[in-house]
Amino acid sequence: MLTIDDGKFFKDGKRHRIWSGAIHYFRTLPEYWGDRLRKLKAAGFNTVETYTCWNLHEPRKGRFDFSGRLDIERFIDEAAQLGLDVILRPGPYICAEWDLGGLPAWLLRDGTVRLRCNDPVFVGHVRDYFRELFSRVGKRLACNGGNVIAVQVENEYGSYSNDKSYLAAVNGILDECGVDVLRFTSDGPDNWMLSGGAMDGVWKTLNFGSGAAGAFSSLDRFGEKMPKMCMEFWCGWFDHWGDVHHRQNKKFVKEIGYMLDHDINFNVYMFHGGTNFGFTAGANYAKKYQPTVTSYDYGALLTEWGDYTPNYHAVRKMLHDASGEPLGQLPPSPRLQDVGTVTLDEKGSLWDNLDVLGEEHFSPVPEPMEHYGQSSGLILYSVDVKGEYCRSFMTFDDLRDRGYLFVDGALHKTFDYRKSDAVSKLYGKPAAIIPPFSGVKRFDLLVDVMGHVNYGEHIKDRKGVSGMRLINQNLTNFKVTTLPLDDVSGVKYGGSERYPLFLRGKFRADNDGDCFVHMKGFGKGVVWVNGFNLGRYWEIGPQRALYLPGSLLKGDNEIVILELEKAKGSVVIDSRPDLG
Repeated sequence: MLTIDDGKFFKDGKRHRIWSGAIHYFRTLPEYWGDRLRKLKAAGFNTVETYTCWNLHEPRKGRFDFSGRLDIERFIDEAAQLGLDVILRPGPYICAEWDLGGLPAWLLRDGTVRLRCNDPVFVGHVRDYFRELFSRVGKRLACNGGNVIAVQVENEYGSYSNDKSYLAAVNGILDECGVDVLRFTSDGPDNWMLSGGAMDGVWKTLNFGSGAAGAFSSLDRFGEKMPKMCMEFWCGWFDHWGDVHHRQNKKFVKEIGYMLDHDINFNVYMFHGGTNFGFTAGANYAKKYQPTVTSYDYGALLTEWGDYTPNYHAVRKMLHDASGEPLGQLPPSPRLQDVGTVTLDEKGSLWDNLDVLGEEHFSPVPEPMEHYGQSSGLILYSVDVKGEYCRSFMTFDDLRDRGYLFVDGALHKTFDYRKSDAVSKLYGKPAAIIPPFSGVKRFDLLVDVMGHVNYGEHIKDRKGVSGMRLINQNLTNFKVTTLPLDDVSGVKYGGSERYPLFLRGKFRADNDGDCFVHMKGFGKGVVWVNGFNLGRYWEIGPQRALYLPGSLLKGDNEIVILELEKAKGSVVIDSRPDLG
């Protein structure tokens, strides 16, 4: 067990310092957990930190999943086998540039649940999740002889609110679950953040990416003699679509040296970032909506594919110098392979596969995606309008995130939640000019969801659309098709080549070499290899290639691409990463 005496850590009666690195088990395939953890150990770290992802562990209310890359028990056990301690950050909210900050989207279904406050309905859902989580993790807590030495209460709560009754409720649930280990909060070093997120009697840690020398003065007013710790020392940053690629923090190594010299405990965020596979990437919203890219490379000490960086070697030397331990031999770098050009010789329109991929709902009025029990993917709103109309306008309420309006089957306009065009600015919401018509006109609005907001006041981020009007008439009687795209194995190829378009190709590869799928010449879409969703791509960058772990490969392989806008007839798979 970890104990505290005179503001210092002790473990098994010996002076102890926490040198931790963050690895999110859900952002790395299980086949690579051992490799990443061994590299953490080889660098001189003694602890691994991870969030838990409520949205994947409970994708439907009461239906839990702790299998595959969600097998947190296996991840903790692999760390234990290497002699690594674990810091667990179960949230329930985690931010992490993860969809909805890790909260399950079914919380948004009826729009009445109040998130991250002492709403009894929300707290009840948290209790159900924590009971399931700690029924599995509990025996791995240090109080029960395991290697989980500390557990966080909520996450950066002072950046969001100051509801102490809610924090007390979360803390009380941990009591109910038998979490009798060191508990902590983590917040930014600003006074307003700490006053909102700190709790009496709970260890207070800080998050920052520079300024370690002055950061901890903000804790002085609490008058507690506790070990100093930076729970998130940011070694880099994450990327948004259409923005620049962020690289490693230039001040990082110097700041680590300062913390080592001044007996400050730290957790490097991220030691290994990994990947936002599938539709798991979140989004930020400050002045505008900013969706996060598929890669979570983060400028971490290990690259997205697990290779060493200059900062890894620099920090490794510093930690070994501080501990007096010899450097020893490093685990090998990952093997990369070149596959070459893969011809995409089969094509099938999304429109011809709605019956295979989607579920139809009759809806008197259009509702957000979550209303229909969907969390991610695409959603299609279809309505027939009959009458006599002059040149007019159509408007859309709460259109999120990227919309494609089809009129009688032809693409009429594309909307982007990140920005407004002149017509939309004129009407104060997404809008399109509709030519005059007489009789029946078919309107289809396909919405591509780019990730729920994961931080700040806009976190209650319902997707799809909540209303459509032609001039001032509310449109009604919709056929809504939910398209979560969980399984694309049944897609039919041949027939129409109308966009959105599925493209399929076959290729041979080794199963022990990682590679990258380059999307040059494509517009926007999603890639699956052997049924596994690698994630989103978008020509606006900065990311231009998707990481393909070798563990997903076999001798004969299948690649499927859903392209929403434009495509070419082949794709290149090789050993070159391209993050921008």
